[in-house]
Amino acid sequence: MPDQVELITTLAWGLGLSLIFGYLVSLIRMPALVGYLLAGVFIAPTTPGFVGNLDLASQLSEVGVILLMFGVGLHFSLKDLLQVKAVAVPGAILQMTATTVIGMAMAYFIWDWPLTGAFILGVALACASTVVMTKALDARGILQTVRGRLAVGWLVVQDLVTVLLLVLLPTIGTLSANESISLTQLSGQILGTATLVVGFVASMVIIGRRVLPWILMRTVKTGSQELFTLCVIAIAITVAYASSTIFHVSFALGAFFAGMMMRESEYSHRAALQTLPLQDAFSVIFFLGIGMLFDPKVLIEHPFEIIFVVLLVVFVNSTVAGFWVRRKGYRLIDAATVGLAVSQVGEFSFILSGLAVSMGLAGREELSLIVAAGLITIALNSISFAGLRPFMRRFFPELIQQAEQEDSDEDADGVRNRILIVGAGITGRELYKKFENTDFDTYIIEKQAERSMQQELGEHFIFADASHPLVLSKLNLEKTRWVLITTSEALIARSIADQVAKIDPQVKVLALSDKEGDRDFFISRSGQLDPNVSALIETRKEIADSIFECVEQDNQEQRKSSRNSKKKIKKIPE
Repeated sequence: MPDQVELITTLAWGLGLSLIFGYLVSLIRMPALVGYLLAGVFIAPTTPGFVGNLDLASQLSEVGVILLMFGVGLHFSLKDLLQVKAVAVPGAILQMTATTVIGMAMAYFIWDWPLTGAFILGVALACASTVVMTKALDARGILQTVRGRLAVGWLVVQDLVTVLLLVLLPTIGTLSANESISLTQLSGQILGTATLVVGFVASMVIIGRRVLPWILMRTVKTGSQELFTLCVIAIAITVAYASSTIFHVSFALGAFFAGMMMRESEYSHRAALQTLPLQDAFSVIFFLGIGMLFDPKVLIEHPFEIIFVVLLVVFVNSTVAGFWVRRKGYRLIDAATVGLAVSQVGEFSFILSGLAVSMGLAGREELSLIVAAGLITIALNSISFAGLRPFMRRFFPELIQQAEQEDSDEDADGVRNRILIVGAGITGRELYKKFENTDFDTYIIEKQAERSMQQELGEHFIFADASHPLVLSKLNLEKTRWVLITTSEALIARSIADQVAKIDPQVKVLALSDKEGDRDFFISRSGQLDPNVSALIETRKEIADSIFECVEQDNQEQRKSSRNSKKKIKKIPE
């Protein structure tokens, strides 16, 4: 294959097969990512037929991880992360330790593996996948919930531990080769790594928190949509690369913190929207790359080992994580969700094991087992999420009833008191002032930069296009009572109303019309107001009525004054 078209050929085969297999597995109600994994197996070097370029696919999938974690960071504040540190930090360390010890013991004592290879296997099986977890949580609308924040915080801790292990691999290699290394040298390496990580976090909080939103603001003021999109992608990838180069942290961790710092900008919602299509495309390539690592012969040569590692990942990771979350006083559904979220093998496992193989610390057998475990557990993970509640309802009815009762109590406490005003024009601003001193939690969403209200509203101003379905899906409509559409464009208003109804039919929508023909956009075939629109204010009539009432009131007062004057005149004696 000519080098000039190797990238295009790999993408053509990979994306084409991913589309076909993704569609086929969706017909049998399986997650589309299973199809992407199968597509990767079909173009892997270990299977006959076309062979894709694994190095190119791996680099492209890394871009997908960067964009995905950047998007997660845009919706995840540092305050949220600190709120779960008491649970996520000790819990993640406990879960990783338990899985590592069990996997290492099995490989060393039963399979007669070398000690370093057994250790690498155990650690790799303890790390969950960034892409799988965030996609599974986001698909169910729970990424921003308590259990979603717990799962993301758990992942950040795993990333930090993995970064430490990646840096210490050369030291582990030295120890395994029986070469002398002093305690002082070992302590120095650990301290140096910890210093780099602390320096990275501090630089992002102190410098990045101010610089990144400022860069985005300067770009917005150019008025160029292309520059804005380029700025968002450039920040995500550049910060991830710089973090890896300077502080030796992972690309994903650097991108995640970059997103959290960018959240300080009023344009974070728009930035998140701009990266969504690229996230989806590159995450497909990520799963494709995992499939390309898989060697089908391992299923025949090591079936019992595969069964063991899959059971270890699924049951030990989920049990330890779920038990710890539950022990800390969280609800059963929170514990089960976090447990399932970490019950798969992810990209850091492949990076760690691949580096260990290149350094001679592990063999191809260990890598094949880890990839097989990743392939199987990733495919099972989405299915497990879908079957969580039915399974608990079937086998643990009392427990699931308790969890559902807690959910209903929480929903009862969380009354719909949010109002979303679409448009920051004169009407939108006046409406916000009216609701400002009420019990409603009011937000304004606007797509025009010149109407920015960030200084006035802070987080209550959302810079995004409310007519875009992806934007509406991210606005927590389940907490919203009214969507007040202040635009005079009837077609756009009707489109927003229909999309809101699809996402959450309980949200009430108010629309405006200022032309005679615009009213037809909101009328159903029966001649009544469409059920997707709770109220329609015809502005021309309201203005006319207000003007008429004002003039008529003045006229009545004048008549009353005139009558009183006439009465006084009649009373004057001649």
